[in-house]
Amino acid sequence: MRIRIVVADQAEARFYDMQLPGKSLRPTGRLRDPSARLHERDLVSDRPGRVFDRAPLSAGRRGAMAHHDTGGERSARRYAAEAFARRIGQQLDLARRQGRFERLVLMANPRFLGMLRQVLPPRLGECVAAVVPKDLVHQGEGALRAHLPEDALR
Repeated sequence: MRIRIVVADQAEARFYDMQLPGKSLRPTGRLRDPSARLHERDLVSDRPGRVFDRAPLSAGRRGAMAHHDTGGERSARRYAAEAFARRIGQQLDLARRQGRFERLVLMANPRFLGMLRQVLPPRLGECVAAVVPKDLVHQGEGALRAHLPEDALR
């Protein structure tokens, strides 16, 4: 049984293979997204648009005016993280179609893990044996092994 382990955050993904029986990890690749470390102001050229609201005029009074952003919740950083999650999903799907693994273990912080699970193709989603909601991308192999669920390794 071959298991692919993905340890990721919005800036980096590391891939490991594990052949059962045994628990030795073999690094098989890495993806990086340098734009993930940039500030929002470095990713977009200007501020979001502005909208001016005016209160209705009443009996000789001037109307009050307020203004606010129209940017909404869709930030450039979030968009870049979702694009990186899609890249990871594409790479994993290619490896699955080439027969490089049968099971998949995903390790990422909870927010990025949600993005990653949303973009996984359905066939790849069926291969997911375990999900570890921890940010372990900058940890060593010992920490990864310690967080691997035993039931995924059977």
